[in-house]
Amino acid sequence: MSKHGYEGGRLNLPFVGISTFAKSPYQPDWQAIDADVAVLGAPFDFGTQWRAGARFGPRAVREASTLFSFGHAGAYDHEDDVTYLDGVRIQDLGDADIIHTKTEASHDNIELGVRKILQAGALPLVIGGDHSVNIPCVRAFDEDCAKNGPIHVVQIDAHLDFVDQRHGVTQGHGNPMRRAIEKDYVSGMTQLGIRNVSSTAKEGYDYARAQGSDILSVRQVRKLGRDGVLERIPAGRRYYVTIDIDAFCPSIAAGTGTPSHGGFMYYDVLEILQGLASRGDVVGIDLVEVAPAYDPSESTQILAAQLLLNFLGFIFEARKTGA
Repeated sequence: MSKHGYEGGRLNLPFVGISTFAKSPYQPDWQAIDADVAVLGAPFDFGTQWRAGARFGPRAVREASTLFSFGHAGAYDHEDDVTYLDGVRIQDLGDADIIHTKTEASHDNIELGVRKILQAGALPLVIGGDHSVNIPCVRAFDEDCAKNGPIHVVQIDAHLDFVDQRHGVTQGHGNPMRRAIEKDYVSGMTQLGIRNVSSTAKEGYDYARAQGSDILSVRQVRKLGRDGVLERIPAGRRYYVTIDIDAFCPSIAAGTGTPSHGGFMYYDVLEILQGLASRGDVVGIDLVEVAPAYDPSESTQILAAQLLLNFLGFIFEARKTGA
């Protein structure tokens, strides 16, 4: 209740209330999704090879997203002269059920959530968790792609994640792009930000390129510039975008399990995402590897939330204007 509210309603400041993503309505019934964007938490981090903690990523990113959720202020961008997300309906579905020690069962529950979102005609936005959660996310697109056509995966990451198997492990956070390219409904892949020593051996790079993957480091992306990068991404496609927060320099995103120096800064990525939203149709997003315990400043999750909300704004503005 509120006696003194904004225009008769609650002021609803960021630190007030329950922390759903962007303070959007909570929809626990996955059979009743009615939204343009449905947010699903995937707090799974059993696939990590070093520092765990990304299981707390969805909770942290939701909390951070409230900073950008002043209900009375809108999302006006003076540079673009656009009020983003105006009329876009977002629902938060909560988290997929994670069963400790059971990767397949946990991944199945994530896949179910993404399938329900797609069946409802909404854009799935999945917040991880480690990068292995991308495996069930892409797996859930089989029926959607059978109806609507293939997806081109755009990965923003420090690591290639193209390991086939290591000691029998095929579903860890080093495997997702290898599992994705195996799908006949994944038409290709653009991998941006890949740098330095990596968990993927040369064999993985050779195989990725043989499958048509375009791999660019941070330095190569900057040399090409935004437009040069976008020209390398097939136009008019359906894009699935997977963002590993370790793509960013740990000077601005320390809260991750496998930080890698030399990463992107904020506008490096934001401007590519804005261009991508107008180049084709973004049909799925995941953002992974936020491990908040490693960043006491909380800047990492704020970066993640800010990036996602801006990206959603670009996507729906492009859809509205027919860009």
